[in-house]
Amino acid sequence: MITGRRKRAVARVQLKPGTGQIIVNGRKVDEYFPRPSLQSMIQEPFKATQTLGRFDCIAHVAGGGIAGQASALRHGLARALGATDENLRVLLRKSSFLTRDSRVRERKKYGQKGARKRFQWTKR
Repeated sequence: MITGRRKRAVARVQLKPGTGQIIVNGRKVDEYFPRPSLQSMIQEPFKATQTLGRFDCIAHVAGGGIAGQASALRHGLARALGATDENLRVLLRKSSFLTRDSRVRERKKYGQKGARKRFQWTKR
């Protein structure tokens, strides 16, 4: 099990040699991620390494929203592919799939409306 993360989402990925089937939380990838843009984003590590259709993937995704989960799954798939072959790791590093996107939500501060926004100030 290899872990991929993005924002609050965590994806645990397991790769096996197979036909290219991706199962996410017990459902097919097109059922779990209905947006075609998210489906293509998940397949990017396979396209970059020309391994599309060579591995089956079983993934458990939790936390965050649907886009964060898709990005976490992409990160986990890239890390799992890099673990299978060191030559693929170089290609994945060049395409920046192995780098975790460290941007997270900023916390709300006390005395303010949000992380940056203040309460309205009136002079008189």
